[in-house]
Amino acid sequence: MTADVWLPIPPDEIAGLPPGPDYLFWDGGDDGDQEFPGDPADCAVYVVPYMKRQPVKVRPLPHMANLRLVQTLTAGVDDVLARLSDIVPGVSLCNARGVHEASTAELALALTLASLRGIPQFVRAQQQQAWQSAFHPALADKNVLVVGYGSIGSAIEDRLVPFEVARVARVARSARTTERGPVHAFTELPALLPEADVVILSTPLNDTTRGLANADFLARMKDGALLVNVARGPVVDTKALLTELETGRITAALDVTDPEPLPEGHPLWQAPGVLISPHVGGPSSAFLPRAKRLLVDQLNRFVNQEPLRNVILTTGSPNS
Repeated sequence: MTADVWLPIPPDEIAGLPPGPDYLFWDGGDDGDQEFPGDPADCAVYVVPYMKRQPVKVRPLPHMANLRLVQTLTAGVDDVLARLSDIVPGVSLCNARGVHEASTAELALALTLASLRGIPQFVRAQQQQAWQSAFHPALADKNVLVVGYGSIGSAIEDRLVPFEVARVARVARSARTTERGPVHAFTELPALLPEADVVILSTPLNDTTRGLANADFLARMKDGALLVNVARGPVVDTKALLTELETGRITAALDVTDPEPLPEGHPLWQAPGVLISPHVGGPSSAFLPRAKRLLVDQLNRFVNQEPLRNVILTTGSPNS
């Protein structure tokens, strides 16, 4: 039996892949019905196609009887976690920590600045050839709450500091101390939300965070506050958000939505005070070189039987 590695990037475009495995290209195709490049039972490492629908990503998994490693090219692994029962025991599931931090943090800042400074209104006025000067809030001197303080949340704070914000408060699943200051637990959100001018969501999607920004969460945000979501759409209760937006009490900048893609005619498209981008936190010029470096390092570790990076869980273990 061969030890195949399925890659969503043509292997001849990745310098430094270790010798040994047979490298096969599979990205699911445009419609998700691309034929498998080989027998899935021979696949030892499956690198999940990037920017594909969840059914495409998980389609080979039930057939991969000798799988040892599933490597995503996303920071979140919720698409794969939803189908863990299709994966044989003993498989390491690894995410793409180190690939998306710069790009996602950059977009979080872009959405924040665009929303605060009224860029969407200026674009609409430009299209009408109308000179419409206005007074808008600055990011300077604002209190910012980052909910989800992993590598992406930390990268967001890196980019907030030069903008002379008054304070950055950090929230994660559990409390801890960092060089920059304390990271608060989710249980402290009720006390922190009323103080924040900008709330940035960068948390993974899991049972704890699904619906985290619910009606109570949003009601605790101060009048005029901005909610920025670069996490996952279901982290926010869409119905509750729409209720708040319709009053004009808060505004929102959303790179992710629930549902996603946001269908034509959905009320979020026309809700007041909303800026929407189509889940583009990761796909930028920063993605491909970082993804290739991760794959080369990870596959060298796999071939040389060294500890893997970014292990989220091992299938069949008590915690998976």
